[in-house]
Order: sequence, then structure tokens, then C-alpha cells
Amino acid sequence: EVQLVESGGGLVQPGGSLRLSCAASEFTFSIHAMSWVRQAPGKGLEWVSGITSSGSTTYVDSVKGRATISRDNAKNTLYLQMNVLKPEDTAVYFCAKHMTNSLAAGMDFWGKGTLVIVSS
Repeated sequence: EVQLVESGGGLVQPGGSLRLSCAASEFTFSIHAMSWVRQAPGKGLEWVSGITSSGSTTYVDSVKGRATISRDNAKNTLYLQMNVLKPEDTAVYFCAKHMTNSLAAGMDFWGKGTLVIVSS
């Protein structure tokens, strides 16, 4: 069964940085597009960033210039480096697997998430 396990969340002060990781297993990680999606307290899901198998990336406007998504296909791991964090970045961050190598394809598996709290 596909497994996606996020880590790296925590409490950070505004302006700080975090690197989130997502360890993937039980599928061929290298051929699938992957995304990060977040859910702020009391709000709906918000797609944050995506990356194809070859490394093409895209971001939601609110994190452009502050976030970098990357992947290590040899380690089956997805990353999200977040800098200059703002209180509005507070959310549970999920990694998700796309059904194909296209970011337009649906996301069929999700991790359980890692909580990021940005507060002084």
C-alpha cells in the first residue's frame, strides 16, 4: 500500500524557516508528480506547490519566492523548504501523489500531514 509520511513541522517564529520532508514508499516515486497541500485551522485545503518527475515546479502565489519544492528520486523523498514564514502559513501540510507525471492529474494518495505553527 502506498505510504506518504511527512515530517519537519513544528513551531517557528515569523520570519523563520522550516524544511518539510515526505518519505514515499510502495510505489514508483520517480515517475509521479508530487504536491504539497495545506489546510489552515478552520479552512479548506489549499494546494501549495507541485513538482514533476523531471523537476519542473510550480507554486501558489502566496508562497512564491519563499518556498522551494524539491525531490530526491534516489531517496524517494519530497521536500518543501519554507522561508520567511508568516503567521498565515500556519497549517497542516500534506504531501500528495498525483496519478501520473502531470500536475493536472488527480491526487490519489495523501499523507497524514505535519503541523506548522508560525507564531511569536
